[in-house]
Amino acid sequence: MALSAEPTITLVAGEASGDLLAGRLLSGLRPLMPMARMHGIGGPRMIEHGFESHWPLEKLAVRGLFEVLMHYREIKTIQNTLKAQLLLERPAVFIGVDAPDFNLSLETALKQAGIATMHFIGPSIWAWRGSRIKKIAAAVSHMLVVFPFEEQLYQEAGIPVTYVGHPLAEVIPMVPDVIGARAQLGLPASDSVLGVMPGSRMSELKYNAVPFVRAAQLLLRRDPGLRIVVPMAGPAQSRYFSSLLSQAGLQDVPLQIVENASHTVLAAVDAVLVASGTASLEVALFKKPMVIAYRMMRASWEILRHMGYQPWIGLPNILAREFLVPELLQHAATPEALSDALWFQLQDSGNRERLRNRFTDMHHALLRDTASLGAQAVVDLIERLPRTRSL
Repeated sequence: MALSAEPTITLVAGEASGDLLAGRLLSGLRPLMPMARMHGIGGPRMIEHGFESHWPLEKLAVRGLFEVLMHYREIKTIQNTLKAQLLLERPAVFIGVDAPDFNLSLETALKQAGIATMHFIGPSIWAWRGSRIKKIAAAVSHMLVVFPFEEQLYQEAGIPVTYVGHPLAEVIPMVPDVIGARAQLGLPASDSVLGVMPGSRMSELKYNAVPFVRAAQLLLRRDPGLRIVVPMAGPAQSRYFSSLLSQAGLQDVPLQIVENASHTVLAAVDAVLVASGTASLEVALFKKPMVIAYRMMRASWEILRHMGYQPWIGLPNILAREFLVPELLQHAATPEALSDALWFQLQDSGNRERLRNRFTDMHHALLRDTASLGAQAVVDLIERLPRTRSL
């Protein structure tokens, strides 16, 4: 079936990393469908390509079982409102970008109504809750996956799938421009620089911000010349982060907060303290030593810590199948432990070279023309599946 002249495509991204990934997909899709209406929930990277967002993606950016329950009513209202709108509108395709708890149930309802659905970034069924493969099969017409080992999992479950590589591997340079990035940030070329990335979600900042900055404060005692740079996803996150530091008496710790420039920061720094998630993969692709840490509500931790299938939670370690970099979680993520682990990452030149080589190999393995592969998969899905013409 030929594409209509002006198809409607709906996308939902639930956090800053999803916005980045979806933006890359739209960069390949928009030239193929210049007149298409693209709308849903997204952020600035998606809006750059003519995307219309009905809600700020921060509304969905909540992590942790009990944290989600606290925001359940608002999130469910958004989901129900969007579902009712889409069942009337009948878009050519709905694309859920990550955010599986929000998107998969929405995709199930749309698929049952005969609307083509696609999910970009497979839920980590290889890490925990593998039974979700049945829910995915009921919800998704086609999967786009970003890790090579995922393709076989979905093929074996009978779910159409395309491996598109990881978009970050394409947009992050193989050799970062450290001098240029430092010039942009006003950082001296010779100073030691630490990046602190406590997360893009408000719930992540709530639990990670203070211990992360206390760790940086301890490092400053060892090296008073150390520069600390903190990338923030936007002004709302910056304000909340600053308020948390003020409440903890940390407002005088010398930090350089930078909004909407995380890649510039990662190019500039020598090492990173990073919250577990997509950001840890970004750090690896920038070839930087890191310490991965994460804290959450105690009740959520007590449940989630028993549900994993493998010993790693950080994406670089999962891809390497070993502890390439330290992971300090919940009670282990004390300022003292974080500071000690970071000091090693900053000081050991042999470790830095070893990680640079391993992360370069990882980068090559994930590098594909993601925008083109993903966009073509969307076009093929729209052409292949029966649907009701968009209104």
